[in-house]
Amino acid sequence: MSIRIGHAKLIETFGQLRSCGAGRRECQVLWVSPWSDPETINSVVHPRHRSHGAGFELDSAWLTRFWNELAATKSGVRVQVHTHSGLAFHSGTDDRYPIVHTAGFLSLVIPNFALGPEGIAETYLAEIGSDGEWRSVPVTEYLEIV
Repeated sequence: MSIRIGHAKLIETFGQLRSCGAGRRECQVLWVSPWSDPETINSVVHPRHRSHGAGFELDSAWLTRFWNELAATKSGVRVQVHTHSGLAFHSGTDDRYPIVHTAGFLSLVIPNFALGPEGIAETYLAEIGSDGEWRSVPVTEYLEIV
């Protein structure tokens, strides 16, 4: 199963990451879709968080409200997307603190604080396996820009 995201949503993702991170801090957005069409991303959510050059921390009150909103709208987070200062990879912190801890959940890492080309070519994609471990997966086999 691949996740489809519209080109405009991808551009929105990069715009939000660049605006928030300002080329100096990590940032995160969440790709959300309805349970009725889980493969198609319909919104890009920018969580309230505190960030710095080597990480970020979600605001717990915001997160509680967000889970309630997802339940009310019958939606779910499909992919967490965040930036790193240099190369794209899944860090130990990324492995330990995903927003969703379910097998099959995806985490997309965009290098250079998202200041490079708007696309998925230079990104790193990881998936949680059924054993709870993260593994690298081919981005073009799991994500489709439409």
